[in-house]
Amino acid sequence: MLRDDDSIEFFDGTARGELMIKRCDSCGQFQRPDAIACSKCHAITLSWTESSGRGSLVSWIVVHGEPSSVVGLVELDEGPWLHGRLVDVDTGTLSVGDPFTVDFEQAGEEKIPIFRGE
Repeated sequence: MLRDDDSIEFFDGTARGELMIKRCDSCGQFQRPDAIACSKCHAITLSWTESSGRGSLVSWIVVHGEPSSVVGLVELDEGPWLHGRLVDVDTGTLSVGDPFTVDFEQAGEEKIPIFRGE
């Protein structure tokens, strides 16, 4: 995701240390930050809201290299699934459902979400 008119609220949130997601104005369903319509009722009126930043692990991959890293798919407590780098994890003991909390790291000019194991 790159900063543009549609993502300014997301990146302004990450700069403040907040994970911003969208919520449907019609049915209240939470949506991914890049959603353009509600996945439940298909309404196109979505508002930005702060996520709790907590979630559980759905899946992950280990990217081998120097250094190796772990990328995971985390289901937020609000429902949407987000991917990001996993930190403070032991790849030998990761399990589906493990709890994670969002954190942020600098990537170029923007801060982006990462997930820390609890």
